[in-house]
Amino acid sequence: MSHRFSRLGVGSLLWGYLFMTLAPFLWLIVTSLKPSREIFLAPFALPSEATGANYVNAWRVGQLGASFFNSVAITVLVVLATLALSSMAAYALARFGLRGAEALQFYFLAGLMIPIQLSVVPLFFEMKALGLLNSRLGLGLVYLATSLPFAVFLLVGFFRSLPNALREAAFLDGAGEWTVFSKIMLPLARPGLATIAIMTFLGVWNEYLVAFVLLGGGSEQALTTLPLGLANLTQVGQFRADFGLVFAGLVIVMVPTLIVYVGLERHLTTGLTLGGVKE
Repeated sequence: MSHRFSRLGVGSLLWGYLFMTLAPFLWLIVTSLKPSREIFLAPFALPSEATGANYVNAWRVGQLGASFFNSVAITVLVVLATLALSSMAAYALARFGLRGAEALQFYFLAGLMIPIQLSVVPLFFEMKALGLLNSRLGLGLVYLATSLPFAVFLLVGFFRSLPNALREAAFLDGAGEWTVFSKIMLPLARPGLATIAIMTFLGVWNEYLVAFVLLGGGSEQALTTLPLGLANLTQVGQFRADFGLVFAGLVIVMVPTLIVYVGLERHLTTGLTLGGVKE
């Protein structure tokens, strides 16, 4: 009996936590379908007549369409570059026995110790000297540089945890180092790669401060990313409280994040050596 009550209590807590987590998202989506006047009159009621006008205005009038495609292009390229460079660097540090590998690993780790807020001013002058201000390339390079330390730090641990017998057996079968890396070690590190992809995506997709500084505060609308585009919605609405427009923009920003997480979540729980050494 006590066991049944304990299960009931735990289940009630989990369902309550689920409701607390999902309720704000559901309210955000429902509110984005209501005009601003109705939001003020009945903020928690269902829309009397659901409309997608807020999304159309946010996408076209608010020019979130251009910001959306800028964010997609920058984020995808940064995620792919981070996965490629960090996996190769981490594999070399973990498996090659390079002289000074520990110092190099500490160098990457040092990148996690400096908050990006402290680096914004030096980054601004460095990008200005390189002629990369108000440039997608300059912003992407900064995002890549800030994403690599965590990615390398995480993957070094993954590659060191993999059985060395796999690498040695592949060499005995005539495989080269690149084949061992790309065909054996990299697939086994999928949980780490999925984690890095999710963390990098979230960091780049939602980043505001660096984009604001390096892109001139969003003064050039064609270069803005989604966080800057959301901030510009107040200017489009002439600083009026058009919450329907803002909520629609928030949903546009939120949906790709949910899609990426759902698509990669299953890899986070995959065993590191699934299908590895067989007895």
